Amino acid sequence: MLKFIIIDDEPLAHEIIEEFCSMLPNVQLEYNCYNAIEAMQYLNNNSVDFMFLDVNMPKLNGLEFLRTLVNPPKTIVTTAYKEHALEGFDLNVVDYILKPFSFNRLVKAINRVSEVKTTKTKISEVSKYSNTNRFFVKGDKKHHHINLNDILFIEAYGNYTKLFLKNEKIVSHQKISVYENTLDASNFLRVHKSFIVAIDKIKYIEGNQIIIKEHKIPIGQTYKRNVMELLNF
Repeated sequence: MLKFIIIDDEPLAHEIIEEFCSMLPNVQLEYNCYNAIEAMQYLNNNSVDFMFLDVNMPKLNGLEFLRTLVNPPKTIVTTAYKEHALEGFDLNVVDYILKPFSFNRLVKAINRVSEVKTTKTKISEVSKYSNTNRFFVKGDKKHHHINLNDILFIEAYGNYTKLFLKNEKIVSHQKISVYENTLDASNFLRVHKSFIVAIDKIKYIEGNQIIIKEHKIPIGQTYKRNVMELLNF
C-alpha cells in the first residue's frame, strides 16, 4: 500500500485527486494539506511514500517547499503551469502533470512512483552482496552464483541485462540501472546507456570503442567524460 498526501491550496484539486485515487486499491490518502507550511509540519512527524504537490501556493510555492526538504517523499507535481517543468525535474520529481488531468494520466504518474520503489527494493537486495566478491543473480529460472572478478561487462537487454562473464553469459532479470547503483564505481564504469564495463578487463580503448577480449563496446556520447577521467585526460 502506497501512502500519500495532497498539498494544494485549492479544495477542488483535493476532491479530484481523492476521487481518482479512491478507484485504486494500492494507494491510501493520509492527510490533506492546503499550504506548504501545513505540509512541512505534517512531514516533520510523519512519513509517506509520495505526495501530490501544487506549485502556485501562497507564502511558499511548491518547488520552494520541495527544496527545504532534506529527504522528501517521491513527488508528483500537479499544476496548471508547464513552465516550471524543467525546474521540477531538476528537483527529481517523479512526474509533472498539468491540470486538468485525466484519470489515466494520474494512474501513469502513480505507476512511476511504484517503479521507483520497486527499483529501490531490487537495489537493496543486490546491496547485501556489495561488500563481497560474490552475489546471486536470478535468470533462466535459476539463481546463479556470480564472482565479481569474472564479470567482463554488462549489457542492457530491454528490461533485463546480459552479464558477460569469463566463461559464460547470463541473462539477468534486473535492469542495468540496478547494477550501476550497486557495483563498486572503482571497478565498474558505465560507458554507454546500454553498457557497464569491468575496468580491469579493458584490453585497450580505440576511438569510440572499448575492447574487452574479442568484444567491442561502444562509448556513448553522454559517457565520454567518464572514460576521459579514467584516462586522466
